Amino acid sequence: MYKIPIKNPGTIHEAAETFVRRIGNNTIFAFNGKMGAGKTTFIKAICEKLGVTETINSPTFAIVNEYRSNTTAELIYHFDFYRINTIEEAYHLGVLDYFDSGALCFIEWPDKVKSLLPDDTVFVDIVEQEDGSRIVEFRNA
Repeated sequence: MYKIPIKNPGTIHEAAETFVRRIGNNTIFAFNGKMGAGKTTFIKAICEKLGVTETINSPTFAIVNEYRSNTTAELIYHFDFYRINTIEEAYHLGVLDYFDSGALCFIEWPDKVKSLLPDDTVFVDIVEQEDGSRIVEFRNA
């Protein structure tokens, strides 16, 4: 397990840079954390480090947002499955095509689609500490 501290909001981009250096050949990242833990904020910082310059918003209502890195032209998909009620809904959205695309996929509320996640999914936990800081922990499936 690898751990990255986010001591305060001012260190989130440093943490995102460390995370990006550890991505390797992995493409599917499942982010877990309590409501308000900072999943969307951290994914936004990661996308910025990957060269996304467009506005990055939570895909809560759209379910998926697509971004493109201005430095590598790589596609990045950001999912928020909070509003998904059944696995069939996710399946009909074509999530398997996204997961098989080879593009980076950052997934919030992955438990809603756990049975659809590829075996090589990297699970990322954002854990709030008593002092308000966060620890990002990740591991392969």
